[in-house]
Amino acid sequence: MAQDKERAVPEAAGRGTYAVGDARRRKILDTAVEHFAQWGFHASSLARIAAECGITQGGLLHHFRSKEDLLLSVLAQSEQHDVERLFSEAAESVAAYYATVVSLAADNARRPGLVRMYNTLVGESGNPGHPANAYFEQRYARVLAHDVALLETGVARGELRPDTDCEALARETLAVMDGLQIQWALAPGAVDMPTRLHGYLDRQLRAISTAGTGLPAAPAST
Repeated sequence: MAQDKERAVPEAAGRGTYAVGDARRRKILDTAVEHFAQWGFHASSLARIAAECGITQGGLLHHFRSKEDLLLSVLAQSEQHDVERLFSEAAESVAAYYATVVSLAADNARRPGLVRMYNTLVGESGNPGHPANAYFEQRYARVLAHDVALLETGVARGELRPDTDCEALARETLAVMDGLQIQWALAPGAVDMPTRLHGYLDRQLRAISTAGTGLPAAPAST
């Protein structure tokens, strides 16, 4: 019995240590989002990020091996949220997928730091030497391939018109989404991102669906 109690003490202490470490890691990631959004990757400083988290730069490097590692960890965390919403299950229709895309845009409007960071890093990563260049290149290719396949499936099952140019529409949709994010980041009070995106996708769907129907009414923005 005494031995059980003795074992329980270090186990509980270990769980507490892990919880503190996880909380600190989340704090570093959240702080890095704001710094990368404001200054971009190259002008951001690990020392400033660490200081804002109340730790030393060495303490930060205990969790992330380098600034490149921190950047890719931030992007992976953001990607996980999007993947869970968009790609975890096959959409029952193009309209259902578009409705999820609009819902994700509404989520992003409540995460301004991530949107600003995304806009900043996409611009920077056009340089082949940027540490996020491969990430964004692969991300765009992956999302484009998914959306093209979704539209082609819609054509095959008779949901969309047979003359639908699936690749052109998928590329156009990605461009509109990115453009709205930039406009919203510059003037959030003047651009209702989810409503504008809903309007665009609704018009697109009415033009290409065999039934001529669009999306359900957009939920009220909050």
